Amino acid sequence: MTSVLISGASVAGPALAFFLRRHGFAVTVVEHAPAPRPGGQAIDVRGVALTVVERMGILDDVRRHRTRMRGMSMLDGDGRELWRSTEVALSSGRLDGDDVELLREDLCRLVHDRTKDDTEYLFGDSITSLDQDGRGVRVTFERAAARTFDLVVGADGLHSNVRRLAFGPEPEFVHHLGTYLSIFSMANELGLRDWQTWFDDGDIGGAVYPVRDNSELRVNLGFRAEHPISYDHQDVQAQKRLVAERCAGGRWEVPRLLAAMWEAPDFYFDSMAQVRMERWSAGRVTLLGDAGHCASPLSGQGTSMALVGAYVLAAELARAGHQTAFAAYEERMRPWVAGNQALAFSNRDHAGETPPGQSPLDEVKNAIHLP
Repeated sequence: MTSVLISGASVAGPALAFFLRRHGFAVTVVEHAPAPRPGGQAIDVRGVALTVVERMGILDDVRRHRTRMRGMSMLDGDGRELWRSTEVALSSGRLDGDDVELLREDLCRLVHDRTKDDTEYLFGDSITSLDQDGRGVRVTFERAAARTFDLVVGADGLHSNVRRLAFGPEPEFVHHLGTYLSIFSMANELGLRDWQTWFDDGDIGGAVYPVRDNSELRVNLGFRAEHPISYDHQDVQAQKRLVAERCAGGRWEVPRLLAAMWEAPDFYFDSMAQVRMERWSAGRVTLLGDAGHCASPLSGQGTSMALVGAYVLAAELARAGHQTAFAAYEERMRPWVAGNQALAFSNRDHAGETPPGQSPLDEVKNAIHLP
């Protein structure tokens, strides 16, 4: 039985584990966090990715957990409404479409629940070295004993540890797009009812929307920065200080949002960035999702890319050896990835504008066929 180690237990990793197990592989997932991570923004399952979650047997559950937005408003820095829509929301697209928006933590739980009984999970651990030869990849961990696997997959996000170990330093592949974003929860002090509120205040902006039956808010608060900022990716308090400093001049409800940020237990902060690589595999190691081809949240397609990539990679590995499978996986995915990365730039360049009736997303989300 072929053994596969997957680094990362967000969406891409457990989705790949599900399909690999169905094809008869032995799968281990290692995750630095002590448990599935809570919090995060609302994410989207779109187009062909809906077929993937259907084949996982969780489509009905995904739909049950969808957000129920009635529409959105765009405000200026003083809180004046510039425009509103009851047809489109910037985070989720057309409100009458088949695509599903749900909270990241809900999708992660659904996928994890489908794999926890037949997949080995190593939470609270991380890979420290990869040493591969013709027979396998010897992996050392921070905590667990060293083991050898037939294959290793990095599904560990924008700051992928596997990518660094197998391909080289992060700056060679990660390209900053000029914005930093924080995401956190707070009580629904704004009284929003199934309604998104976006605002643009010069170099500061973001969105606030209610979740959990309007009992709490998810806050997306960001700022523009032309060049990458050096900070500790593990120091949450330092990241909060950075957001507070950069957003200190924000108007509208920004002071209230910043005050709530200090109490948020689920704070996330990172650069809007893309990962661009000439190849996604090196020997017995390959990359999946954001680790290999992050398009940034600006694309609105990150989750769908992770799900589709997991399905395609598992299908190719089931039909051929890893060298042929990795090449076929990349050949099938690359054109679609390129379209999604281009979509991020289109969305960035038209941010804040009244949403058009026809979005470039409509041309991209189904532009790939499942094997």
